[in-house]
Amino acid sequence: MRNRLKSVILLGPGLGWLALLMVVPCGLIFTYSVFERGVYGGIDYTFTLENFRRAADPLFLGIFLRSAKIAGLATLIAILIAYPAAFAITRAPRDWQTALLILVILPFWSNYLIRTYAWIVMLNREGLINNGLAGLGVIDEPLPLLYNSFAVVVGLVYNYTPFVVLAIYASLNRINRETIEASEDLGASGWVTFWRVIVPQTVPGIAAGGVFVFVLSIGNFITPDLLGGGRLQMVGNLIYDQFLSARDWPFGATLSMFLIALMMILLFAQAMVARRAAGEGAG
Repeated sequence: MRNRLKSVILLGPGLGWLALLMVVPCGLIFTYSVFERGVYGGIDYTFTLENFRRAADPLFLGIFLRSAKIAGLATLIAILIAYPAAFAITRAPRDWQTALLILVILPFWSNYLIRTYAWIVMLNREGLINNGLAGLGVIDEPLPLLYNSFAVVVGLVYNYTPFVVLAIYASLNRINRETIEASEDLGASGWVTFWRVIVPQTVPGIAAGGVFVFVLSIGNFITPDLLGGGRLQMVGNLIYDQFLSARDWPFGATLSMFLIALMMILLFAQAMVARRAAGEGAG
């Protein structure tokens, strides 16, 4: 009884924090989603499921699919960049690893908006990239690098790749070095050891980092608004507009529920992958 009481006391603050800042807001969003929009905006407390039928319209489904495509591409690129970086950090001398990790998270020391605006300077027609390529004689006319899906993907990858590096680094750091030595002793090449021994043991880190980037990317509205120039509509922008421009809170809440459901599915899948990997590692 005493141990149970101690567990409740220790878990209480964390569970209370989650309930206050996650469960209660999600409950409010779900509640708003089943009501109608008021005549002058806001909420008319009349029960309806019309918001869900409206969200299933091909127009909004197309925005969801486009958002998922961009978020998926950003996730894939982030993983391809982050894995070699994390692997290189784990192979560096122990005294250097902390400094290298600080360099990875260094961009977070500046504001997200400032980092995004910096890419506008880099990618515009008179920016550093176009001017640099023109100076080298590679291009004759400025490339359309800004206000399109390319710029949005670049911004998402840049802002979220450090999270993937940290997740994969943590997985790489937990690998039992004896398994690598055993693979090498059995005659496996470095490439075979990497693919057959190292990568399978880092799947939880890859999954955690990938889910993190995908969830944050698909719901992002700042990057598409700034780097997309308002020409690229993603689900985050759609939800933002419903709450602040159209003042259709019930429909905005319904779209938010779709995002929350997707996030829960991905987190559940990531937890299953981690549990399966832990089971195989124990076996």
